[in-house]
Amino acid sequence: MTGSLGAPAERREGREKVSGTARYAAEYHYPGRAQAWPVPAAVARGRVTGVDTAAALAVPGVLAVLTHENAPRLAEPDDPTLAVLQNPRVPHRGWFVALVVAETLEAARAGAAAVRVDYAAEEHDVTLSASHPGVYVPDDANAGYPAVRERGDPDGAFGSSAARVDVAYRVPPLHNHPMEPHASTARWDDGRLTVHTSSQGAGAVRGVLAGLFGLPEERIVVTAEHVGGGFGSKGTPRPDVVLAAMAAWQTGRAVTVALPRRYLPAVVGHRAPTLHRLRLGADADGRLTSLVHEVTTHTSRIKEFVEQAAVPARVMYASPHSRTEHRVAALDVPSPSWMRAPGEAPGMYALESAMDELAAELGMDPVELRVRNEPDVEPDSGRPFSSRHLVECLREGARRFGWAGRDPRPGSRREGPLLMGTGVAAATYPVMVSPATASALALPDGTFLVRINATDIGTGARTVLAQVGADALGVPLERVRIEVGSTELPPAPLAGGSSGTASWGWAVHEAGARLARRLAEHAGPLPEQGIDARADTTGTADAESDWARHAFGAHFAEVAVDTVTGEVRVGRLLGVYAAGRILNARTARSQFVGGMTMGLGMALTEGSTMDAAFGDFTESDLASYHVPVHADVDRIEAHWLDEDDPRLNPMGSKGIGEIGIVGTAAAIGNAVHHATGVRLRELPLTPDRVLAGLLDRRAAGRARTGPATGGSGPVRGA
Repeated sequence: MTGSLGAPAERREGREKVSGTARYAAEYHYPGRAQAWPVPAAVARGRVTGVDTAAALAVPGVLAVLTHENAPRLAEPDDPTLAVLQNPRVPHRGWFVALVVAETLEAARAGAAAVRVDYAAEEHDVTLSASHPGVYVPDDANAGYPAVRERGDPDGAFGSSAARVDVAYRVPPLHNHPMEPHASTARWDDGRLTVHTSSQGAGAVRGVLAGLFGLPEERIVVTAEHVGGGFGSKGTPRPDVVLAAMAAWQTGRAVTVALPRRYLPAVVGHRAPTLHRLRLGADADGRLTSLVHEVTTHTSRIKEFVEQAAVPARVMYASPHSRTEHRVAALDVPSPSWMRAPGEAPGMYALESAMDELAAELGMDPVELRVRNEPDVEPDSGRPFSSRHLVECLREGARRFGWAGRDPRPGSRREGPLLMGTGVAAATYPVMVSPATASALALPDGTFLVRINATDIGTGARTVLAQVGADALGVPLERVRIEVGSTELPPAPLAGGSSGTASWGWAVHEAGARLARRLAEHAGPLPEQGIDARADTTGTADAESDWARHAFGAHFAEVAVDTVTGEVRVGRLLGVYAAGRILNARTARSQFVGGMTMGLGMALTEGSTMDAAFGDFTESDLASYHVPVHADVDRIEAHWLDEDDPRLNPMGSKGIGEIGIVGTAAAIGNAVHHATGVRLRELPLTPDRVLAGLLDRRAAGRARTGPATGGSGPVRGA
């Protein structure tokens, strides 16, 4: 063993990125490359009745305008969001109805502005409510989870419980907004298609393009060498790659399509809004007797995607009676899709907020309430956990945070106009893994080359996989080179579900171990071409497990609430995780902190509004959709336990990319309640909502005590 695993190795591509030599999808400058700009639909539902392209074609530099009347015909895709420019139908506002191809980006944009489209508009419905007449229970939620699970008699048990909370929460639509917008460059050469795309999985893109264009996969090469973030929105091919390939076919030129950021909310997925109803019943000792989590969300009319937000409640706490249910309404909205920790992020916000409300109802410490409801086995399946150290995370987090010194009374800490509070929430995320292939090559110069079609979306995958390879080979890390991000490499699954490192690393480990055995048996110098080994984990990585495999964590937050402005500032976030073996301390901490920062945004600043009249997301760019910036993030600490779980993969690792966001919003919301005594149940916790809550509480206090006669105690001031 070389000690590579766990070491805080620096990112291998870091110098390329900071020096500007790392090439992204829109930066492949083929001779004669053209640029394209899409035209979004201006109605929320209907059909195109005419497209006037004359003015656009008259713009200097414009080469072509593709519409549903002249675009190449594609085979029907499995994903209907990719059937672009194939018919006049407009399923939602922002759906692409034309594409302008030009010599320059400026000419393409000017040409797109000159296209005139006529529509036959139809009545639309984009407003979600729990009582919507079109709400139905789907067969499954996202990722194949059953839409409904029930044990015992949850309603009867709730009614007879000593302590009860029956509460509703709302999480608004959220948008991924990676730093690099979705972009693709495509070119055709003698019937072969080469694509550079910003995607979380080059193999998935190749498979889709082969089906759409009727090509054998071996005639398509897709690369995703560097990807500037995705957070789930690049987990499947998006319209940009289809449009680029169509435009390149039509014009005979290499073509780049880089989607404008303000178009992204309509065409690359979003986290659907979720309406939650939680009913928790407990005995006098705080043990849950009934747990009911019902979720209502929306999907589009062209593709069903159901945010599986009630699924975490099936994992977290022991309860003899339980029901978790998903309901969905198909509306005239853009198709929702994956966003970091789909299901877990909004679901755990609601569940962990409700647990805090139950702790207040019981007069119990919220950490102790969670500990008291620790299950012996996974509640939903009855399977034993491969490892579960949530209690240890809670205890260690409480120790590091100084939780024992907390005054549990809401509004008990005040610094001038600021009310101070602390909150806690638990976190969970499933362990997922898929089969992958990898090769390892030993060269005569003493170096090694590991090859796998993994995708580095900014997580440091190159570095960590090189560490896995070096460890399996028993050689120093600096002697291992790695190639990722191309369909010309051994096939591997996409980066998603916090499963990338586990899936790819398993294959890399096996290839390295096999090569090490071959080298041990080899005598004399290596041949010029070297000696290689290949591994395919099909049948092992995807084998059924007798164990429930999950990562767990605990979040603690400290906030200051300004009673004058309503602003909430997070002074401290602390997370403690049990996520198997940590393979790189540096990149792991970055992932945990990044997830926690995203959770902070979910709690305080991020949220989108669906305009009922226009059928459009109002917050469509970073000027109006507010992600956290450095000034919003004060002190974030990420720690982890040394967890040894032999039932996962050869590295003993769990996914870490998403658990950081899970629970963070609830911890912050619980801290705001502790600071103010105000329970806000709709995200984000913006100043207007906080101020309204403070004013309502102040008015309620006056109604109870009569006119104020002076003084500014902590609760009165709230």
